[in-house]
Amino acid sequence: MSANPTLEATLRVATDVLHVLKDHGADAVLIGGMALAVHQYPRDTVDLDLAVAVAPCLLHEIAASLAARGYEAVVREPDTADPLGGVLDVRGSGADLVQVVNFLNPPTGGFPRLVADAIATATPLTPQHEIRVVDLHHLIVFKLYAGGPKSMLDILELLERNPALDLERLETLCASYRLDRKLRSVLEMARWDSGQ
Repeated sequence: MSANPTLEATLRVATDVLHVLKDHGADAVLIGGMALAVHQYPRDTVDLDLAVAVAPCLLHEIAASLAARGYEAVVREPDTADPLGGVLDVRGSGADLVQVVNFLNPPTGGFPRLVADAIATATPLTPQHEIRVVDLHHLIVFKLYAGGPKSMLDILELLERNPALDLERLETLCASYRLDRKLRSVLEMARWDSGQ
């Protein structure tokens, strides 16, 4: 990563967040804008997103531990229909926002298997950092799960910028999460855009 002071401060905060998560028996994987950049699609982003799958009540304990380390840590609760189990916003000096996005919400289920699988296949962001980034295939699955026009455009850009992507593997992976229809819709859009 570059010698950008804000980025380095953000990565330090994210590393501290990762340590606190591990103290609480959890693990995380980098998703969001920074993961897009790792996979050839840099775009403006003002936060760093970590995906977790923990009991929503645990977010409050994690927030308290982070506050004890001097961070501002605020839990945003999910509503009853939210597939996410809440978001923890963490702010540190000189750093962009670090968000811990919880993919486990017992009333609606969430998507904890995706987080577990993404953690298992993640690779280090850089040799110097403990933070691990989601692989390209699972990043696309996260985007399919999120839905919405912005996520679909992100997927189209990822497909365009990663022509060596194993499409058959992606299709099999999406089918295992029951997201194959959504993927087919995006692939049809990509073919239309390219005039095929």
